[in-house]
Formats: sequence, structure tokens, C-alpha cells
Amino acid sequence: MRFYPLEKMMNLEDGYTRQFKIDALQLLLVQREGSVHLLEAACPHRGHPLSEGEIADGVMRCPRHNYRFSLQDGTPLQQVEHCRALRVWPLVYEGNEIGVMLPD
Repeated sequence: MRFYPLEKMMNLEDGYTRQFKIDALQLLLVQREGSVHLLEAACPHRGHPLSEGEIADGVMRCPRHNYRFSLQDGTPLQQVEHCRALRVWPLVYEGNEIGVMLPD
């Protein structure tokens, strides 16, 4: 596993949203209500960019079809056909940076 730094802690604040590309992964780092989350950047249903979605009360809503996912574990919050859970990654803190551990 390798640490990939994403952002300096001092740059994070509520409303923060930034997309990152690491190899083939498109990741979205967000901070809302004091919590920081790292999730896949596209909706697993049809690939719509989640950076355009709304986040409130620990829920990510896709702007295309209004599918809602828990930011904690990516679980869909309604019965949805042909849509898997949203992938989320645990964050790692090293010094003054926040990042993610991914396979080499």
C-alpha cells in the first residue's frame, strides 16, 4: 500500500470539494458539517459527476437521477435497480496532510 497525499489540512473547510485522479481512479474529496469524506467522483448508476451533486446531513445526492448515498459507507438510501453502492475510502492523516492508502 502507498500513501497518496490529497490536501493540506489547513485548506479544508466546510463546503470544500475537489476531484483527484490517481491512476485510473477518479476521487472526490469533500468536507461538510465538519466531516471529511473521500468517494468515487461519478455516480455508480450512470457515471454522472458527483461534484455537481448536493451534500446534506451525511448524504450525497446525484443531480442526474436524485439517487442518494450515505457518505459514511456509500450505501444507497433507497431501493435502486442496477446501481451498486458508492465506493468510499478511509482517509489517512500524515503530518499536516490528508490522503489515502492505495495498492501500489
